[in-house]
Amino acid sequence: MFTGHIQEIGTVVDAGGDRFAIRAPQAAARAPGTVCVNGVGLTVTPASAAEGVLAGCVSADTRRRSTLGRLRAGARVNVEAPLRLGDPGGGHLVQGDVEAVGKVVRIDDVGITRRMWIKPPERFTALITAKAQLAVDGVSLTVAEVARDRFAVALVPLTLQATTLAELAVGDRVNLEPDLVTRLARRWPCDARKAVAEVVAALPWAGRVTGTRGVQQAVAQLAAGGAVVIWDPERECEGDVVFAGARLRPEAFTFLLTQVCGHPTVPCAPEVLERLELGPVPGPGDRHGTRPHIPVDLAAATGTGVSAAERAATVRRLAHPDARPDDFLRPGHVFPLAARPGGLAERAGHTEATVALCTAAGLPPVGVCCEVMNEDGTMAVAADLEVAALRWGLPLLDIADLTAHL
Repeated sequence: MFTGHIQEIGTVVDAGGDRFAIRAPQAAARAPGTVCVNGVGLTVTPASAAEGVLAGCVSADTRRRSTLGRLRAGARVNVEAPLRLGDPGGGHLVQGDVEAVGKVVRIDDVGITRRMWIKPPERFTALITAKAQLAVDGVSLTVAEVARDRFAVALVPLTLQATTLAELAVGDRVNLEPDLVTRLARRWPCDARKAVAEVVAALPWAGRVTGTRGVQQAVAQLAAGGAVVIWDPERECEGDVVFAGARLRPEAFTFLLTQVCGHPTVPCAPEVLERLELGPVPGPGDRHGTRPHIPVDLAAATGTGVSAAERAATVRRLAHPDARPDDFLRPGHVFPLAARPGGLAERAGHTEATVALCTAAGLPPVGVCCEVMNEDGTMAVAADLEVAALRWGLPLLDIADLTAHL
């Protein structure tokens, strides 16, 4: 069993015939056994312990069903050793059984994030749903968007640095495997796409995450259009659900209003508010140093500005680099907040955390945060947030981790 967290990039030493050899010192230290190479589970033995080289066989069936038959000496590959009892989890669960080979059809660089479009075989498309998980060449990724015959994944800086996905070009082939939850969902007596959507909330990376890896999971979640929960135990003793403004959809705003139940606000980098000529609301502000600015509605909207669709459209326009001051009516129903110029180093609050996460995801520095409120009207504390994060299928992160690792 594997998680899709690549431990090292190996180098193919020999790929002739049915046998192969790969230099991967970390994996070689745990051989003999099984390793995952570009998403393919292979049985290996240490060919040269001194040089950290692994050796094994690739059957004709494996070469036919994956990209391993195309590897040549000198090629770099993603390598992961299998989970052992007591190993930390994370990512998602895969088995190293490639289910399809997809083709890279488009690559877009947006800031520091790379968006890669992959066209899978038709039989595989029913297993793909937005925000679900899959392995691409063995790398755990979140599906950012699904089109008719292709899907997109968002590659954040850590993924680009720690895997070979940064080396892919349009036309390259990649190994695809859905996560274990998706495989189980196919056995349900209902439409496969509906089944996958219904089990996304049970993915193993939901709930509390920590450290650098936890921060990167949160960044990847935002880059793919999803949400994260940020717990602030020091300043407010509250948790907020955070979305990226540029990716915000009406259904996300509906989720904030009907399930999160707090007050949705829109943290922005100060330069964004200055460019849009949105000044601060008069007064000393609240006891936590939050800086509210003039609320707005989208001028192009036709309704009152209150609906989830119109509020989401207003947020997306605030995040758009080409937005102008006359794009907005004042006052309105969307509430911008100004982050401190020094970010989390100056103020470790939800406003700054939201902007920092959006920036780390390669998106405009505009997001949405909303306090988590319990059904009885009290504010959710740490134990409540852990239950909510698991129920919603979202990662939960302390603001201190963001301060330390962003």
